[in-house]
Amino acid sequence: MSSPVTKNIFSRSRLSRFMMGALLVVVAAGCSNNAADATNNTSVVNSTETKVSAAKTSADSDPEVVKALQANLNASGIEENIVSAVPTDMEGIYWVTADGLPSFFTDTSGKHIIQGQIIAVGEAAPVDISAALVASTAQEALKAVDKKEMIIYPAKGVTKSVVYAFTDADCGYCRKLHEEMADINARGIEVRYLAWPRSQESVPKMEAIWCSQDRNAAMDQAKMGANVQAPNCATPVQEHMALGARLGVRGTPAIFTEAGQQVGGYLPAAQLAQAVGAD
Repeated sequence: MSSPVTKNIFSRSRLSRFMMGALLVVVAAGCSNNAADATNNTSVVNSTETKVSAAKTSADSDPEVVKALQANLNASGIEENIVSAVPTDMEGIYWVTADGLPSFFTDTSGKHIIQGQIIAVGEAAPVDISAALVASTAQEALKAVDKKEMIIYPAKGVTKSVVYAFTDADCGYCRKLHEEMADINARGIEVRYLAWPRSQESVPKMEAIWCSQDRNAAMDQAKMGANVQAPNCATPVQEHMALGARLGVRGTPAIFTEAGQQVGGYLPAAQLAQAVGAD
C-alpha cells in the first residue's frame, strides 16, 4: 500500500499542478511522468558565461514574509508548507522555497506568486538574478542528502566532477545514460542516483532496488529490464520524490551539478563531461 507521502507526490495539490504546468520547459532528452510532456524542465541558466547575482541561502529568510505568504495560501485552501523567503536583488521581491513545490518569487505582502526569470538591466550586461537563486536552492538541498541514501557510481581515478541524477528504472533515456556509466566514470565523473519513479507503478521497483543488499548490482539489473525483488525495508524513495518535486523535476534523468545547476536530461558521456567541466 502506498503511503500518504507517495500519493501526495502523484496527486499534487491544485497549486502544485498549476505551477508545474506553467514552468519554463527546456527541450532535453528525458522520460516524463506526464504523457503530454516528454521533456525535463528547469529554470536554471546552464551557461557558465551567464552573469548572476550572489545567491543568499535559507539562513537569510524573512520570517514575516513567510508568515504572510503562509497565511494567504491557507486562506485560499492551499496547505503547502513554506520553508523560506529570501530577499533578492529586486527590492520587495523574495525567493520562496516550499515543501513539494518548485521555488518561486513573492512580494513583501505574500499576496502574489511569480514564476520565471527576473533579469536586471542597466549595467554593462544583463544580470539574471533568478539563476543563482535556483542553483543555490538545489545545491543546498542536494548537499543535505546523506550519501548512504543514494546509489553512487564513483569516478575512475581522479574525481573531476560530481553529478546528481534523478532516475527511474523504467525510463528509456535513464537506461541509455546507465549504459554509458563506465565511460562517464572513466571521464572522472561520479554519479549519485536519487529515486524518481515517474508513476505509482514504478515505486515498488525503485524501493526494491534501494532495499537490495547490493544496490549497485540491483540498479544495473533494473536498467537492463530485470524485475528486481527484495524484502521490504525503509527507503528514501519518497523523500527523493519530494525533493525532486521541490526542485522542479518533471522527467528523468534529471541531472544536477554539485553547484545546483541542472544540465538537462540524457547526454552522451562526452557531452555530459563537457557540460560539467570534466572534459
